[in-house]
Amino acid sequence: MFEGLTQKLQSVFSSLSRKGTLREGDITEALREIRRALLEADVNFRVAKDLVNQVKERALSQEVLQSLSPGQQVVKIVSEELQAVLGQEASPLQFAAQPPTIIMLVGLQGSGKTTTAGKLALYVRKQGRRPMLVATDVYRPAAIEQLQIVGKSLDVPVHADFDSKDPLKIARDSVDAASGVADVLIIDTAGRLHVDVEMMDEATQLHQNLSPHETLLVLDAMTGQDAVNVATEFGAAVDITGYVLTKMDGDARGGAALSIRAVTGKPIKFIGTGEKSSGLELFHPDRMASRILGMGDMLSLIERAQDTINLEEAARMQKKMLSNRFDLEDFLSQLQQVRKMGPLSQLLEAIPGFNAQAQQPDVDEKELDRFQAIIQSMTRQERRDPSIMNGGRRRRVADGSGATVQQVNQLLKQFSEMRRMMQQFSGMRGGKRGRGARAMPFLR
Repeated sequence: MFEGLTQKLQSVFSSLSRKGTLREGDITEALREIRRALLEADVNFRVAKDLVNQVKERALSQEVLQSLSPGQQVVKIVSEELQAVLGQEASPLQFAAQPPTIIMLVGLQGSGKTTTAGKLALYVRKQGRRPMLVATDVYRPAAIEQLQIVGKSLDVPVHADFDSKDPLKIARDSVDAASGVADVLIIDTAGRLHVDVEMMDEATQLHQNLSPHETLLVLDAMTGQDAVNVATEFGAAVDITGYVLTKMDGDARGGAALSIRAVTGKPIKFIGTGEKSSGLELFHPDRMASRILGMGDMLSLIERAQDTINLEEAARMQKKMLSNRFDLEDFLSQLQQVRKMGPLSQLLEAIPGFNAQAQQPDVDEKELDRFQAIIQSMTRQERRDPSIMNGGRRRRVADGSGATVQQVNQLLKQFSEMRRMMQQFSGMRGGKRGRGARAMPFLR
């Protein structure tokens, strides 16, 4: 996400950092480039103008111009102003003092409401809540079945009524159905291909009768300024409490995220970062500003790791690594744990420095798939003792995994080098750690 904007901003900041002192003309030229980069990222023109003016006012102060590192001071100012545009602080969900908490999802058809409903159910369950999904889209073919499939995959109850064509009745009945079963109701409403009177009237009626504690507008981040326009129209009909921006992992520009808070005054609450049910993150303006500037987002990466990695298993693996007993079964287990955290490209994006580099490593996810297939085609004995892998065994594994013998050889060679590095590390008391990049063959 924000790939294009990040690269352009990094170029501007790199130019500033090379100057020992900054003149007013240097800052004016840099801000002109920043404004152009924001507009190319589909940021609302008023938002871009106001942000640049705020930065200019602060950057032209004598305190900045006379500092020992004026370029870094400008970067700091841009970061703080980006945070202000994005909303300063995270806006977590507000839960009812007396359950059930009612969360109403609204938005256009195709924005990802149903998928988001499932992700949100998983999110609140991790917080110790008991969610129930409510299907009120009685118009779109198979909409109810789709929500039921989502609920079943997450083991979350779904309230639906195939005989009723009254969304308001279904929503009201769900409150009774939740008694003793759920304390959070997530209502998936009907959408249209575009904003129309009928959809708005229905959303208004549901809102007035249910008095939801949260009304979240689900928006497709890839639609850019159109998302901001939709938010404005919905906000005129319904009291929106926040936004969920879906498909953020596919939006290289980021105009919607940078515009919507400033234009509507309502916060972004969540962002969707993948198709998996775990691909929903609480929106943190400071972390997002850091990503935009190419500084990574280690806090989100750590939180994602805590959600997916078993600490007891990690401790057991650490012991095996340090005692040089790490085998291919362990390697496969670790690979699967890491992949649960999301696409490798997203993980690398969160590491400070990767976004800032002109030449980022290409992430070959197919290589990871091939690794798994090769290891899974081995017998347990072969995985635990790769040294027994003779020519015949390697040909059998290659045939069973759809790989070539050369690819099997490559994996075994790289695993052997990885074990050698671990052995060196366990006995190391300082100095260099060896050729780590070769142990990461999926980074080219």
